[in-house]
Amino acid sequence: MNFPRCVFSVLPGALALILALSVTPALAEISDDDANGHAPVALVTGSTRGLGEEVAYRLAAVGYHVIVHGRSVERGEAVVAAIEEAGGRAEFRRADFLALDQVRELADGVLADFERLDLLVNNAGIGSDEDGGLVSVEGHEPVFQVNYLAHFLLTEKLLPLLIDSAPARIVNVSSAAQAPIDFDDVMLERWESDGREIGRPYAQSKLAQVLHTYDMAERLAGSGVIINALHPATFMDTYMVRRAGIEPRTSVDEGADRVMQLITDDVGSGHYFRDGEPARAHAQAYDEQARKRLRQISLELIGHEE
Repeated sequence: MNFPRCVFSVLPGALALILALSVTPALAEISDDDANGHAPVALVTGSTRGLGEEVAYRLAAVGYHVIVHGRSVERGEAVVAAIEEAGGRAEFRRADFLALDQVRELADGVLADFERLDLLVNNAGIGSDEDGGLVSVEGHEPVFQVNYLAHFLLTEKLLPLLIDSAPARIVNVSSAAQAPIDFDDVMLERWESDGREIGRPYAQSKLAQVLHTYDMAERLAGSGVIINALHPATFMDTYMVRRAGIEPRTSVDEGADRVMQLITDDVGSGHYFRDGEPARAHAQAYDEQARKRLRQISLELIGHEE
């Protein structure tokens, strides 16, 4: 069923949630409770503000039990409170993606506490580490770890539950900003920005998400779990964009519309979307050997074996 996104187009997230839950109960048809009365479950990483927060509100409005994730307990509990006050279901889980052990704890908690997981939205991300103040516990390049590697680990850990809950979906929030991965210098230890490529760590991490999407789509064929990636919108009005000193060009609502499209519509699996349509990613995404190499490196970095 297609989700009538117009309900949200002119409303802030919390208000849209309240209106959808109280006035438009038909929206809940998208995600009926199972035979045991359990609501479908969605985990949205980075959902204490910005795009992830808006997506969390929308999912709660259509009947999902939303696992809100972030680093700030205060912001996370505020999002949960807004959802619950409107009659929705949500809870907060804290994890800092600069520490892979915290990612493991997040996944283990979900596996222990939930019998199903219908949707995983890999949304958490950072734009840059211009000031050099971000430190990965494992010593990895911080943007690569937060935007890609932590989500790779989370997806690997939660995959059995997603498969058991099929039909299920994974949405990787990527970007049109994409740069090829240097497999001889994945952590960019030898890379130095001359000012023109200051966004390379971000662009590399976002292309890694697309490679992961294409690789997983092949691995998940026939499982009932579909996975897609998208560029939600250009320079949305988010904290990350404003912090970078960039004038926003689009709204969070526009980005959330695109994410919801991949959650609700019949979009197939293994695609990269831009402006709501399947689009061509960077050429490296179509290199099977590059995808295999990225997976092998990623497994080694998280301490897993194939």
